[in-house]
Amino acid sequence: MSLTVLSDEQIRGLLESLSRDEAEGFVAALRDALHEYSTGTQSLEDGVVHQPERTVVHSRTTGATTLFMPSFSTYGHAVKVVTVGSPDADPALPAIKPTGSVTLFSPRGEALGFLHAQTLTAFRTALASSCLLVRRACVRTLTVFGSGLQAYWHVRLALMLRGDTVRQVYIVNRRFSDNARGILQQLYGVPAETRRREGWDQARFSLLTPGYGEYDRLAREHLRASDVVYCCTPSTADLFDAAALTDRDARRKGRLIVAVGSYTPRMRELPRDLLLQAVRPHHPGHHHHHRHAPEGGVVVVDTLDGVLKEAGEIIEAGLQPKQLVELGELVMIHRLAREEEEALAAAQQQSASEAGPSAPTSASSSSSVDEALEKLDLAAPAGHGAEPAAAGTRDGQLARWLAVGNVVYKSVGLGLMDLVVGFEVVRLAARRGVGTRVDGFAGSPPPPAAAVADASAPAALAPTLAPAPEPAS
Repeated sequence: MSLTVLSDEQIRGLLESLSRDEAEGFVAALRDALHEYSTGTQSLEDGVVHQPERTVVHSRTTGATTLFMPSFSTYGHAVKVVTVGSPDADPALPAIKPTGSVTLFSPRGEALGFLHAQTLTAFRTALASSCLLVRRACVRTLTVFGSGLQAYWHVRLALMLRGDTVRQVYIVNRRFSDNARGILQQLYGVPAETRRREGWDQARFSLLTPGYGEYDRLAREHLRASDVVYCCTPSTADLFDAAALTDRDARRKGRLIVAVGSYTPRMRELPRDLLLQAVRPHHPGHHHHHRHAPEGGVVVVDTLDGVLKEAGEIIEAGLQPKQLVELGELVMIHRLAREEEEALAAAQQQSASEAGPSAPTSASSSSSVDEALEKLDLAAPAGHGAEPAAAGTRDGQLARWLAVGNVVYKSVGLGLMDLVVGFEVVRLAARRGVGTRVDGFAGSPPPPAAAVADASAPAALAPTLAPAPEPAS
């Protein structure tokens, strides 16, 4: 078999040219993997997903932080090594842009791909955020803090997936830098044909920095007008005043608030009061004198273990595991609930017709739904009251909360994301004939039985691919 190599430029070209259907396919693949991570077992002996803790190495000499991130799933194995600038590095040292590589292996260990990590890292993080974005009822106005690759790909994927409704994008940056100019040039540089196809050819983009005299007022107005807020900076201080989104007027409107930039206990982007508002208990039947958007009573995270150890704002706010729910527990909950209902209906029908033994329900699906719903404290909009609800009704409330409520999502990243998106880019590169092939590697083993049995699972792609380029990450 062949080892496939993709440069960062090749990966960027592949991802920029995704159709909406292809982008939605990427979302579905990552959604499935995150669901398995959150609801399945995570041991080498018993599970199909294993996500060890990452190892972090700091260098005072260079001001660099290097992260080693292994992962394992039905796709195979992956090890990502990425280097970023340390937030407390000596400012006199040269700036370090995030860079590195992802190495992909078959389930039996044969090397399948060597991928540049820069664009892929930003894309896969934004892709996870998009699992929530695609559920939102209104995506018209975006505000993004930051101007690097993470900021760019969060905006770019929002335009790919929801561009037909996006009309305004506010970019907020700490200074008018080359990156700030660059993100505007990149967005305006997307071909006119692509902008028309994706539906955002009339969208407007603006840049705001603290150097502008009206910064505080405009930043507050941008936040209040936004349907989605992306925080994509390695900040060590809150990016905005919590009151901009937590006071009475601000809470009338539901927003998706995504924070992906901070990844150490000393870093934070979101204000403490915003997080405490998100997890505040709501009492059934309690009425307020004003209306507010639905609340979930939890903060959504990509990895519970990761954020409790690495997310500065989560640690500083003192949030406990019961106040956090993993993205993988939510993204598939409706499908699981439907499967359970269908299985129960089938069992009842069989019992009524005495056609045979009842169809078994899925214990894992049922427990996944129950556990996720148990964490949520879903409240109807104030003024309407909230009655104790059965599981099915709470599932409907969950759908409403994800669509129009206040949803806060915090991500610190998972190696599993790199593995899944890496193999998906390999599949795309194979179809388009992009990349470099190195022949002479051992033959590939058959795909895992689980991947063959479940056509909806992200199967072990590489062993079944025709020779093709591998995605860079």
